[in-house]
Amino acid sequence: MGILDKFRPLRESYDALRAAGHDPFSVCFDEALSPSEAMLNGRRVILLGTNNYLGLTFDPDCIDDAAEAVRHAGTGTTGSRIANGTYGGHAELERRLAAFYGCRSAMVFSTGYQANLGILSTVAGRGDHILIDGDSHASIYDGCRLGSAEVIRFRHNDPDDLARRLRRLKDAPGSRLIVVEGIYSMLGDTAPLKEIAAVKREWGAHLLVDEAHSMGVLGRRGRGLAEQAGVEKDVDFIIGTFSKSLGAVGGFCASNLPDFDVLRVACRPYMFTASLPPSVIASVLRALTRIEEDPGLRARLNANARRLYDGLAAQGFSLGPQVNPIVSIRMPSMEVAIAFWNALLEAGVYLNLALPPATPDNVPLLRSSVSAAHSAEQIDDAVAAITGIGRELGVVEAPAPRARAGVRWDAVSGSRPRARGAGAVPERRGSGAGAASR
Repeated sequence: MGILDKFRPLRESYDALRAAGHDPFSVCFDEALSPSEAMLNGRRVILLGTNNYLGLTFDPDCIDDAAEAVRHAGTGTTGSRIANGTYGGHAELERRLAAFYGCRSAMVFSTGYQANLGILSTVAGRGDHILIDGDSHASIYDGCRLGSAEVIRFRHNDPDDLARRLRRLKDAPGSRLIVVEGIYSMLGDTAPLKEIAAVKREWGAHLLVDEAHSMGVLGRRGRGLAEQAGVEKDVDFIIGTFSKSLGAVGGFCASNLPDFDVLRVACRPYMFTASLPPSVIASVLRALTRIEEDPGLRARLNANARRLYDGLAAQGFSLGPQVNPIVSIRMPSMEVAIAFWNALLEAGVYLNLALPPATPDNVPLLRSSVSAAHSAEQIDDAVAAITGIGRELGVVEAPAPRARAGVRWDAVSGSRPRARGAGAVPERRGSGAGAASR
């Protein structure tokens, strides 16, 4: 028996998925044109599944600062900060993140995934308990698995269930750490953070909030759900990523705990991973400034999210429970989801196909993530394409035929009468996915 034979069922499932059309895990764009468009097989495609919430991947100042950092400090650090030393940019970014969140300290990691992996595996040890929301991201589960604390799941967004599980632990020794997310990456719903913070206070637990998808999105200053809910003082650890609103790669943890910096010599994923290159640090510093100084970015983002959500809801699609930049459509079956995703890609709309078991309640999803960089026209084009294909596949009902001004998708022929603007969707010529990354 070969060492990889155990993956044969996975290989068979993957082959079947690819046989249905495009390979959902290996879409290779010819060129990224902007935060909202790319070229794929010689055609323009609207990017509606990239988590590029504020559109800062092409921000001229971010690009200039990154280029200058490469010229000044080289392409990489070639090692961890423990072994190769800390560059001035690393320390500056940590100071800026701590100040941004009003915290004593911050640690920068090389990915957001690694931030969860490192903090969760380190801060809770043997004899402690980690209580995680059942819909937590894979990086949270993996961080718990790497550590030695006992892990307890509570029902998604259910503070009462969390309280019951803490009540059962009232006589057990050790610390308790509650872990939730600001915006959950599959359905775009937010945690009931006020209620969870109240449970945390009642039972003397600690609270970690992963703001990966809510940093730069929620709150008056863009600090995330804890700011929006008014419970920042109740949060002991804030986890975030640079790969969403900040348009780069990397992660961090910010905290007000007085001994937090001891984690620099206790957290193995931090100690033994090469640090971020100077160019990334420079672009993230500039992007953080944009978040602080330009609240209009959040306003445009949330207006676009509302436009997409309301447009799809009006057509009868079953969506997540809240309007946020993550807008997911529930699919009736995996077969329909795969066909729908393939048809959308052919129509010039790229979003994510999320399949069980990576989805809540094992429901297949078409997951989109809106950007402040999307134009209203691009959003409308995407709604038109999704609606046309949804009707063809029977996901939503087609209205009785009648002439209407402004319709840009022919639900019978499956083609658009005309294309207009930079966000135009090419004609659809055929019909075949994804968990959010940190």
